[in-house]
Amino acid sequence: MELPFAESWKIKMVEPIRKSTRAEREQWIKEANYNVFQLKADQVYIDGLTDSGTGAMSDRQWAALMMGDESYAGARSFYELKDTITRITGFEYVIPTHQGRAAENVLFSALVKEGDVVPGNSHFDTTKGHIESRRAMALDCTVDEAKNTQLEVPFKGNVDPKKLEKALEEYHDKVPFIIVTITNNTAGGQPVSMQNLREVRAIADKYNKRVLFDSARFAENAYFIKTREEGYADKTIKEICREMFALADGMTMSAKKDGLVNMGGFIATRWEDWYEAAKKFCIPFEGYLTYGGMNGRDMAALAVGLDENTEFDNLDTRIRQVQYLASLLDEYGIPYQRPVGGHAIFVDASKVLTKIPKEEFPAQTLTIELYKEAGIRGCEIGYILADRDPITRENRFGGNDFVRICVARRVYTDNHMKVIAAALKNVYDRRDEITHGVEIVWEAPLMRHFTVKLKPIE
Repeated sequence: MELPFAESWKIKMVEPIRKSTRAEREQWIKEANYNVFQLKADQVYIDGLTDSGTGAMSDRQWAALMMGDESYAGARSFYELKDTITRITGFEYVIPTHQGRAAENVLFSALVKEGDVVPGNSHFDTTKGHIESRRAMALDCTVDEAKNTQLEVPFKGNVDPKKLEKALEEYHDKVPFIIVTITNNTAGGQPVSMQNLREVRAIADKYNKRVLFDSARFAENAYFIKTREEGYADKTIKEICREMFALADGMTMSAKKDGLVNMGGFIATRWEDWYEAAKKFCIPFEGYLTYGGMNGRDMAALAVGLDENTEFDNLDTRIRQVQYLASLLDEYGIPYQRPVGGHAIFVDASKVLTKIPKEEFPAQTLTIELYKEAGIRGCEIGYILADRDPITRENRFGGNDFVRICVARRVYTDNHMKVIAAALKNVYDRRDEITHGVEIVWEAPLMRHFTVKLKPIE
């Protein structure tokens, strides 16, 4: 008989987690102003808030930590990291930062100015925030298929070429660059095809624009190209990565995702002028150019993590676990963004809590109900995260309203996936009893979802 699938790693160390009572959870979420970001980690049983920095490092990475060079300038660990990044991406110029949003802050400080328009595919929260905080506009050019959660399309993260070309025709002189997020997190962890990246490159060349990749999950994107796109089944992940990045001019990276580290990020580019412009902001914002906000030991671990996570077996183990969780939701009839992406389940709250109007934030309500049900912390990727329109100050209700449940890399077992699915089923089974959502009591003017205070509508 054919052998069943098994993980490509074995467990060496475990960390205890505590179950709580529903009464405890109801009190804790109330004290957190119904914002799961404000919960203490010890109050969470299974944490699906994010896959950013929450993964388990390998034995090779822990060994690399001990070899880290902490020299302020010219550290050996920097050059090891730089060589790894160049080998995987082809980009010659590298600036380390302490995480992805720091990379955006440094690069966008150099490239984005008031009045600019940055077209792309569903800019994630920090990306949009760094653009809008500079009084520029993040223009979404994602394909329309991404809004139909039940539509089975292999590359829902794609940029719509017609929307992009229209944007460049209308705002040509105001566009500093085009940004492509791989994979497209806001659209449900959906990948971007190689063909689409070629189309974006061709349009960029036509209008003499550069292309920047938001690359937090670039290796997962390469996995989906290998498994879903014709002509790539026999190519290695590293070969696909080089082909992807050959179509870009630069990248920002939150290494806390596909870099398999708990903190870190970087900017990489093929253009010396981008590098020189970013250098001026790296030193005052992050640190000297050969550490830029990272310890030497973290750079050493990141170099190993990037190498490990651009191998098929590691990615296959990780993404199969997300697919397993999706198969359980299929059994229970729970709607999510299909086909499942690489790092999370995105439950379609608008199809679950149908009695709650959008003004009462269905996805945030479902996030709260899931926590109260089983101590599982998800994250609203919907109307609260979308923030208000910077001009009208009205809530933005045009996108999807998701509850994202991230699966941390090499952390939880399939039994934990069963608990998540069962808890969602319990909430789903009583969905008709949930008739009121939440309202905002206080919010920050930008990226409000991290600190927003809410209360239930009685």
